Amino acid sequence: MNADVLAALHKLGLGRGQSVQAMVQLTGGVSSDIWRIDFADHSICAKRALSQLKVAAHWEAPLSRNAYEYAWYQVVGPLFGQHVPTMLGRDEDSGLFFMSYLEPEKHPVWKSLLLKGHIEPEFAQSVGACLGQMHRHSAAHPELAEKFKSDVEFFSLRLEPYLLATAQQHPTLASQLQSICEQTAQTRLALVHGDISPKNILCGPNGPVFLDAECAWYGDPAFDLAFCLNHLLLKAVWMPQHASVLAQSYQQMVSAYMPAVNWENASVFEKRTAQLLPALLLARVDGKSPVEYLTAPAQRAVVRHAAMQGLQSSPLELNQFLEITLKALSI
Repeated sequence: MNADVLAALHKLGLGRGQSVQAMVQLTGGVSSDIWRIDFADHSICAKRALSQLKVAAHWEAPLSRNAYEYAWYQVVGPLFGQHVPTMLGRDEDSGLFFMSYLEPEKHPVWKSLLLKGHIEPEFAQSVGACLGQMHRHSAAHPELAEKFKSDVEFFSLRLEPYLLATAQQHPTLASQLQSICEQTAQTRLALVHGDISPKNILCGPNGPVFLDAECAWYGDPAFDLAFCLNHLLLKAVWMPQHASVLAQSYQQMVSAYMPAVNWENASVFEKRTAQLLPALLLARVDGKSPVEYLTAPAQRAVVRHAAMQGLQSSPLELNQFLEITLKALSI
């Protein structure tokens, strides 16, 4: 058993070392160590950030993101309790925090269902609606902007490895990608999760449950929406036989999210999201964090073609970029 975890449990009064029945390190993540801790009658989770992410490229990130993640849950939890795990305590000295454990049988990972072809547009709709309300409730709150001044963390976790690293691979697009990066970095409108990906969303009994908020930042909510829509497009490339229902999921997510936008003109927000989306799409084949399932050169070529078309056309609406991607699939 991990001595640091046991010590932090004891320090926070969450259970003495001798009451722990088992401790299992969970797999699948690249940025943190996560353990399931089993007591006689229940289980909880512990999480600690890694300084060096477990990816092929050299990718370091500040350990301070662990505190911002815990703070995101503390802010979102009171209003959206059924959509996030319950926080149990954080030990600053060890950089560990503890939260409720959600049984996989009752909370399957959305990504796993999608990759098996179990695609329900209604669930994407619920993700969009919930995400929009989270952004709406955090918008225009100066105290949150002050609390989540995590620009350095967000840059190292998102802007540099996705946008700037991709710009290095595409010199002809470098200026445009750098401009999108700068615009994103300078936009501060709402509390952003930063990793709204199907791998971090559980399909719970009461709707989506959001995990892994270690990229939390008070910034541009367009990043969260674009980040999630991007994954639906990537899966359409990987599973073209399901492209139609994935397109429906994309459209329903957008239509459910947009009514929440009250922090700026909705068309301005949608334009910024639609122009960020192709940049993120290209990043998932040529940035520091390529998706693991797009291994065929032809699939990566489709992604590049759609992303470049989107970057060159600068779509004003999200459905315009969806059409560009679907057209690329038919080439």
